[in-house]
Amino acid sequence: QVQLVESGGGLAQPGGSLRLSCAASGSIFSFNVMGWYRQAPGKERELVATISSGGSTAYADSVKGRFTVSRDNAKNTMYMQMNSLKPEDTAVYYCNLNNRWGNYWGQGTQVTVSS
Repeated sequence: QVQLVESGGGLAQPGGSLRLSCAASGSIFSFNVMGWYRQAPGKERELVATISSGGSTAYADSVKGRFTVSRDNAKNTMYMQMNSLKPEDTAVYYCNLNNRWGNYWGQGTQVTVSS
């Protein structure tokens, strides 16, 4: 089993920044892909960004150039720096880890962008 704990959400003004963290523990396995997803009220959960254990990244078009995903394999932690935030970035952000044994989710952290 894998446990994922997100932190760093909160309230930001439009144009502001937030940094999310996701700490993983348990049967992580060396080769895995971690990612951030988000779900806004009334909408389906969508992919925001992914990063492999080797450091390869991918982003949704809506966040390219504004969000940066990174990870520290020694700490089993993934981060996402979110800059130039927009009201439409408001959502619950979920951490995800996919490895040979399964697909795992964190409990989510709320990000609200509002003036």
